Order: sequence, then C-alpha cells, then structure tokens
Amino acid sequence: MKYFVTLRARTYEIDVGGAVVTVDGEPFEAHLATVPGTPLYHLLLAGQSWTVAAQSLDGVAPLRWALGAVGERFEVEAVDDRTRQIQALTGRGKAPSSGGVVKAPMPGLVVRVEVAVGQQVDIGAGLVVVEAMKMENELRATRPGVVQTIHVAAGQTVDKGAPLVTLGPLQNAEPSG
Repeated sequence: MKYFVTLRARTYEIDVGGAVVTVDGEPFEAHLATVPGTPLYHLLLAGQSWTVAAQSLDGVAPLRWALGAVGERFEVEAVDDRTRQIQALTGRGKAPSSGGVVKAPMPGLVVRVEVAVGQQVDIGAGLVVVEAMKMENELRATRPGVVQTIHVAAGQTVDKGAPLVTLGPLQNAEPSG
C-alpha cells in the first residue's frame, strides 16, 4: 500500500509491502509490533530498534498523528494513494490556508507557552510545550496564522482535546505610504 506522509513541510512517498518499506524509492527492512495496553510501538527499521509513541490527532484524511521517539515529538500527516487521488480530483481534503485551534493531543502539564497574542507564526513554529509520560512535547503550528487566543498557562494541567492556542488567519500587510 502506498502512502504520502508529510513531516515538517516535506512529503515522503512510502510504499509498505510485507517486511519491506520503501521510502522515496529506497527500500528498508521493517517490522512493527504494538506494545499491548500502551500507545507504544516497537519498530525495527533497517536493523535499528526504536520505541515509538503514536497518538491519532483530529482529522479524517489526511490522518494526523503525533509521534514520539528518542525524546522528540513529531506531528505527521498521512494519506493513502487512493484517497490522495480522489482529493486531487475533487479538490477536497486540503487544509485551510491559515488559522485553526491547536488542541492537546494527550493529557499532560503545560510546561511553557512559546507565543503571545497577536504574534504571527509560520508553519512549524513552536506554540506550547506539554509534558506527558515524562516527555516534553512541543506542539507546533501546522499552518501559518496569527495568535488570537492562548487558552492555557505554564503549570496548568490539560486533558486530551483541550484547546491550547487559537490561530486566526494571516492578515494582509497594510500598504505603507
């Protein structure tokens, strides 16, 4: 099965077939197993062993995931080849160009807020750091926008799905003159 996975504004073509995963044309031997009763997976990729925490975020297609590995948190979007083709034909599935509410992907403690109301942010900008399962997770902007509301403060505990930051659409610059 072929997937298109976007990580930090770069899209990778991934083809999964049995024990071989091909990433942008390069094959790797891969094995994935769940750790029962946890959001953890054991990944053996090209002879290296990884423990990965995976949590589904909101979204239907593309699917959004928060992944944690080696002390870092990554947000990825994944769409299968068939869905991608349908979206291209219908024009559906495209994310809004800017704005949106960033929600907590898991319960945790807000360690710090990295933005201020009125601040303009680009894709990938750090917004809020939430600690969960002894791991700091920096939540980043998935689209550009202007910080409209900050719903949390450092030291506050949050539940999964709690709003953290609301981003409004980018405003066009006023002509100077």
